[in-house]
Amino acid sequence: MNQERKIETEEVESVAPPPRARVPDAVQRKKDYLAGFLAGETETRPAGEIPNEGVRDAVIEVLKSIYDPEIPVDIYELGLIYDVEVSEDGDATITMTLTTPHCPVAESLPQEVELRALSVPGVRDAVVNLVWDPPWDPSKMSDEARLELGML
Repeated sequence: MNQERKIETEEVESVAPPPRARVPDAVQRKKDYLAGFLAGETETRPAGEIPNEGVRDAVIEVLKSIYDPEIPVDIYELGLIYDVEVSEDGDATITMTLTTPHCPVAESLPQEVELRALSVPGVRDAVVNLVWDPPWDPSKMSDEARLELGML
């Protein structure tokens, strides 16, 4: 009476990623879940108040508040952020890398970057692309980072 169940499978070339959740412009997001991240901010602006060209600069400023846990330099000055793009609709795309693929924060740092970018007024959605090419090396650090680390 042992009945064998057979599960049918199908091989496919690829699967399309599921659609990302979008917050409609008419919905105002509550910021209380970001209170820990925004503790240093003294001014809050309603969504859409920052002109679109200023949104990219605001995203970069918030990324400068994220520090590598092993190096006392923020990830932007460290050269881990390769590109920040913000569309007219407020969708931010951040291309970044890590100092090494075996970095202890490889799982958590991209998520933190995404959360911080989403905290910027005018950003509707944020996507972080983690890349390994070109690989990070100390030449990507800013002069400020090198000075902080005693490399100048």
